[in-house]
Amino acid sequence: MDVHVRLDGRRDLSGQIYRRLRAAIHDGLLRPGDPLPPTRELSRRLAVARNTVGVAYERLVAEGYADSRVGSGTYVRTTGLPTGLSPRGPATATDTTGSGLRPRALWADLTPWAAPKTTGATTAAHDLRVGLPDARLFPYHAWRPLIARELRHSAAGAVGYGDPAGHAGLRAALARHIGLSRGVRTCPDDVLVTTGTQQALDLIGRVLLEPGDRVAVEEPGYPPARLAFLAQGAEVTGVPVDAEGLLVDAIPPGTRAVYVTPAHQFPLGMPMSLRRRTALLRWARRHGAAVIEDDYDSEFRFGGRPVETLRNLDRDGHVIYVGSFSKVMLPSLRVGFLVAPAPLRTALRTAKYTADWHTAVPTQAALARFVDDGLLARHIRRMQHAYATRHQAVTRALTDLFADLAELVPSAAGLHVTAFTRGRLADPDALADRAVRARAAGVAVHTLAEVAANRSARPGFVFGYGSISAPDIEPGLHRVLGPPEDH
Repeated sequence: MDVHVRLDGRRDLSGQIYRRLRAAIHDGLLRPGDPLPPTRELSRRLAVARNTVGVAYERLVAEGYADSRVGSGTYVRTTGLPTGLSPRGPATATDTTGSGLRPRALWADLTPWAAPKTTGATTAAHDLRVGLPDARLFPYHAWRPLIARELRHSAAGAVGYGDPAGHAGLRAALARHIGLSRGVRTCPDDVLVTTGTQQALDLIGRVLLEPGDRVAVEEPGYPPARLAFLAQGAEVTGVPVDAEGLLVDAIPPGTRAVYVTPAHQFPLGMPMSLRRRTALLRWARRHGAAVIEDDYDSEFRFGGRPVETLRNLDRDGHVIYVGSFSKVMLPSLRVGFLVAPAPLRTALRTAKYTADWHTAVPTQAALARFVDDGLLARHIRRMQHAYATRHQAVTRALTDLFADLAELVPSAAGLHVTAFTRGRLADPDALADRAVRARAAGVAVHTLAEVAANRSARPGFVFGYGSISAPDIEPGLHRVLGPPEDH
């Protein structure tokens, strides 16, 4: 790694070099064992005599900051640095309170949402967190060669900047995939590849919304969606849901767009009824509004008929369909997509270009092959079986063992189920205390209030089963819902 050394004037050049390097060691920028730049290279970059650099290095060695190795170079000492000047690690954030720059006022009330932290969550014995697929079952052996191939193409100069709309092969593969798996009628030109669902929502907001426009979201609902629209300067209003989904009659006047999760409502889990979906589309047509359909985990269905997408029922071009690969593959891939009506295509492409130009091309190309070669469908079938077993284990335990404390919300899809609490856990404070106890006992679990935008939601737990093995589910639920002495 190059070391930045700034010289002022032409006086005491060796001393200046010495002090800059000593400061880099002190600040932890140069770590124990790191090599210092070769004297020939540093003297060339600084336009000074090589002997000038050599004198600075000799002083660092003499004072115990560095070691000189014959035939190898000069390195920061690994032990025994001078007292009071041990590396203090990377610099912390600087104090900028005196700066004249301030964010827009709306950012004062916005903070990133993430799945709530849990004690020892990354090593929890029973991981019941929401929204996590089982990374242990991902077919890395099939994915690695595809990525390696695309990186070789990049190294050979075969890949430059990509199309903002996405890799042509991936857009075609996605159109076929959602056409077969979800019955979505579309073509590659309708598909735009994004860096996850969150960027899809951001692009839609950029294209459709003016500051102050009203957006309706489900209540309780998915917090990151609410944040995305608030960041656009929109007025975001929560609309209640019931057993059939969003209450269309409760959408406030003047609403410009509605965000919904109709296949598997987040976080409660029920699907939107056909009657309610039809009513929502009639409302959108009557008001000239957009419906944003987030189909985030419906690939995993364990009973009942598949839910018809709003996009497929739409005959008037009001639905924007959003999906991602975070649940069916890996969240870290950060690949999503949207399917938009034709009048929005150009604006969305331009918005994507201004945001980040395009999603990583090698990943897109590898994913296109993964879909076209049938590997994605095979992986989904495998995971469908694994998640069905876990879904059954969760629902059976909640209904058979904890019916006095948990009222299960019926759900036949996705990677989580919600249970409203009752009895001694009906009190929100008692529920929060139980969650803390469960985490201390090695269970990573979330309350409904923690994962819903509406913090005053009815007391309950949301149990994710994507990253927990089936045999661990019942013991984990015992630690959450069983008597404290069982913990």
